Amino acid sequence: MPLPALSQSARMRYSTFFYLYVMQGIPSGFALTAIANYLNGRGVNPASIGTFVSIVGIPWIIQFFWGPIIDRYQYSVIGHRKQWVVLTQLAAFLASLTLLLVTEPLTQLSLLGLVFFTHSLFASVQDASVDAMAISVVPFAERGRLNACMRGGLLLGISFGAAALAYIMHQFGFRAAVLVQSGLLLLFTVFTFFIKLEPGDQLLPTRRNQAKKVSSEENPKLKIVFQYLWRNLTATTSLRTFGVIFVVYLCFSIFIRSFAFHLIQVLHWPDQDVSVLQGGWGSLITLSVVLGGGILADWLGPKKLQVKVMAVLAAFLIIFNLLAFLWDIRPFTISGLLFWNLADPLFSVAAFPILMTLCTEYTAGSQFTAYMAFINLSEVIGSYISGWALLALPAPVLGFSCGIVLLICMYILYTLNNESSPTPKSLAPEM
Repeated sequence: MPLPALSQSARMRYSTFFYLYVMQGIPSGFALTAIANYLNGRGVNPASIGTFVSIVGIPWIIQFFWGPIIDRYQYSVIGHRKQWVVLTQLAAFLASLTLLLVTEPLTQLSLLGLVFFTHSLFASVQDASVDAMAISVVPFAERGRLNACMRGGLLLGISFGAAALAYIMHQFGFRAAVLVQSGLLLLFTVFTFFIKLEPGDQLLPTRRNQAKKVSSEENPKLKIVFQYLWRNLTATTSLRTFGVIFVVYLCFSIFIRSFAFHLIQVLHWPDQDVSVLQGGWGSLITLSVVLGGGILADWLGPKKLQVKVMAVLAAFLIIFNLLAFLWDIRPFTISGLLFWNLADPLFSVAAFPILMTLCTEYTAGSQFTAYMAFINLSEVIGSYISGWALLALPAPVLGFSCGIVLLICMYILYTLNNESSPTPKSLAPEM
């Protein structure tokens, strides 16, 4: 029995975008948590680790450029933008296999960073394509739940990459972890091949179905895509709304990087234990909370949920870092780390539907991808800042400062929401 197309089944939409984000999360958890903590545990200085994380994250910053190209060449008989997803998934799988060239991560840190950079390059194009597909096939009323599935899938993928691959790397070696990651990426690529966006989509292009003349609406001119994108990104509502979100993610990155460093190099926790805590324990609970948050975002409204989540996270950072003298008590610290696993997913469930409302289908890939690229930029900057800031300031000071900044951002966001000015819907420029 053939699977229903994404446009026909909500369940199919949720499950598809869930596993697509699981696929994206596995290499991220492996590189940015398992390997970063492994290097931390082997005494590599925080500036070098911060540089490695930044190199891996660079493609997610220049992801801004992929969106217009994807929108320019979006038409395909196998499903609009699906060709980008399948091809980049295959390329990401091949890039993952090249990690087998790394025999010792500690002595081949430059090669390790280069290979993960290459993988991230293809994965960032895949991510932009998936986001554009989501905006084009998912009804507005489902976007809170969809973002919960997407972020929940990413969380589960990161958890597996951080915890399971860290365990495999410590028990069976780096090559074994690479083979497991590569095998999963190949499996998910096969799944994607058989997914249809619309009932009439083909699995493979043929000479006959390639003969259709593509209209300028299906493949708009690149210059027009960039003009329309710039108009939407620089709109006042867009700048104000996204500016707050950017700063919040910057604080998230600074805190978690500095906290992990403190646990491993100051409190001397084994790096594998930290990776498992960041990626493993409580992941099912976190996933349940995130999916519930998606339903709540559709019911309560993402703007109200966003303010409430920020208030809770700001209070947590301020109190938890003021109580840093209790970090020696392992149950207390573990509880704080597990709670923080909820921070990014819950905030994303509220923030991403808001960003989607600022986008239009005409440049769905471009605009939403631009927002994601800037969020990735904030996380990379946060990793880099924390790596150098830790040379002068202790982790609790950095974490407390992030809490204060979140509190200020919450007040700004609350004020903006009370203005209740409707977002004007932009019109596509003439061809």
